[in-house]
Amino acid sequence: MSVPHWPRASEPVIPSPSLLGWVRLALRAVVLLSVLAMLLAAFMLIRMVERSFCGAARPVSPFVVRAFFAAFLAILGIRLALHGRPMTQPGAVVGNHASWLDIIVLNARHRVFFISKAEVAGWPVIGFLARQIGTLFIRRDARDAQAQTAALEARLKAGHPLLFFPEGTSTDGLRVLAFKPTLFQAFFAPELRNEAHVQPVTVNYHVPKGKDEAFYGWFGAMDFAPHFLAVMAAAYGGWVDVSYHAPLRVSDYPNRKLLAKEAERIVRAAMPADRRGEGGL
Repeated sequence: MSVPHWPRASEPVIPSPSLLGWVRLALRAVVLLSVLAMLLAAFMLIRMVERSFCGAARPVSPFVVRAFFAAFLAILGIRLALHGRPMTQPGAVVGNHASWLDIIVLNARHRVFFISKAEVAGWPVIGFLARQIGTLFIRRDARDAQAQTAALEARLKAGHPLLFFPEGTSTDGLRVLAFKPTLFQAFFAPELRNEAHVQPVTVNYHVPKGKDEAFYGWFGAMDFAPHFLAVMAAAYGGWVDVSYHAPLRVSDYPNRKLLAKEAERIVRAAMPADRRGEGGL
């Protein structure tokens, strides 16, 4: 049985690592930084060559990113179980959003480019890394719809499989929130609609023994640093199930709302029965 670290109705309080946890965290940090330094140097060199000879295409560098995220999961001791296969058609993967870990999990085995809110581009360190790995930054403003469609079209033509989280926020991982249809609209543009597909993906976390069932969730007003340290210090034994569902052809749906609703239904149905409902945090 899991041990709650915070009451669900109050502000989440992240427990400090134990002495053993701090030792585990320090060792993992050394290994992680070593891997990052090595792969970042290789990545930057490869990107220079890609910019010179491949234009917008990135035929090699995404595999370096995948190697880093796979190593990150291994260092954390989080096992990854995959079900189904990522689609090969142009379009986007959409899934439930429980944590900053989702970015690592969904990039560890799948070449993918994230669609993120524009503010992230200005974040220290994270913004720099996000820009380097090809994240597409957008503003959630109807006035930018035409520019967003053009950016999506350019990415799809360059062979970039995209990923976004339609819930619009991360949760505790114990529920699926309603999918917001806003970002789906871009795929209904005449130049994209007939070829684009949307693939629902369900991410379901299982925590190490003794941890609260929402341990991996990053939600509410949680600060990033304490949650990152807690995950880095956690014992081995956690794992995550990732289920790739059959792609949905955009042209089969009359509008963005029905497409978003169907993607949400599929993602929700693959969650355990006690995690399918929508609720507040």
